[in-house]
Amino acid sequence: MRAALALGRRLTVPGLRFGTWGVLTALMVAAMLFSIGAGRFSVTVPRVAEILSAAALDPHAAITQMDERIVLLVRLPRVLLAALSGAALAVGGAALQGVFRNPLVSPQVLGISQGAAFGGALAILFGFGGTVLLGLAFVFGLSALVLVGFLARINGRTEVITVILSGMVIGALFAALVSVIQFVADPNTSLPAIVYWLMGSFSTATWGRLALAVPGMGLGLVAIWFLRYRLNLLALEEQEARSLGVNPDRERWYVFIAISLMTGTSVAVAGIVGWIGLVVPHAARILVGEDHRQLIPASALLGAAYLTFVDTLARTLTAAEIPLGVLTALIGAPVFGYLLRRHFREANRA
Repeated sequence: MRAALALGRRLTVPGLRFGTWGVLTALMVAAMLFSIGAGRFSVTVPRVAEILSAAALDPHAAITQMDERIVLLVRLPRVLLAALSGAALAVGGAALQGVFRNPLVSPQVLGISQGAAFGGALAILFGFGGTVLLGLAFVFGLSALVLVGFLARINGRTEVITVILSGMVIGALFAALVSVIQFVADPNTSLPAIVYWLMGSFSTATWGRLALAVPGMGLGLVAIWFLRYRLNLLALEEQEARSLGVNPDRERWYVFIAISLMTGTSVAVAGIVGWIGLVVPHAARILVGEDHRQLIPASALLGAAYLTFVDTLARTLTAAEIPLGVLTALIGAPVFGYLLRRHFREANRA
């Protein structure tokens, strides 16, 4: 009975109406169009729409004008990569928060980003890129999550607070390993590449890099989309979830692997872009409630719009491009502090 009541409360959250979907979609499209047009060489939104429409109707047409080259060859792949990364990181955060039943959890808090960063830095140190960098980022991101799970499981149980603390420990460990790599790296070649990459940026975005990122983040997004019904059950207590026919351990690992794939791919193509998985799902939850059937797509749309807009600020606020990780941390850290205080305040009241 408790399981049925808990599940009923979760699934009776008011659904997304057509107007809400329209607003979220329009927000994402507006952010992308604005980002494509913004920059030192400004292109108006109507002109951007005209160029994109012409390219869609005739993809083999010659690109001759300057604004066409900037839109199609420089800014469009960057905007698409930023939007895809934002959606993936936000969905990953929303899924993890559902699994651990805690709004303070994110891929960065659990050490996945730091593990993936170590794998990517290791690849750069030995002169590898592309698929090798992507593979190492995924492997070490997943390894970080496995270590967190092993460390947090005490007497056959896994408490939320031990998961968060274990994530901080493993994240610190991999951050230290990244520092070791920076220490031994050649200061004239690999070290600058590692440092710049770790700060986070989409400045190196190309159509080839986008093609490299789509399979990993796309597969992760599709997997979480198909698991969105299960996430509602995983958010219940473990015994209640089992009584409804769910194997929580197996289903969690499906979610973990999908999140590691998305996070590792994002780190591989853009470096560490933190706090997206914490800030965006919280905002989406305020808008659409706890039901993951709505929360997952809402987080994807908001994450795409949010990271696209932040990336636009990073390359337009100053003459020199601001590292993307700096801006996301400046926004995300105060939000995390607020959520942490509110979480413990509510826990003390209970």
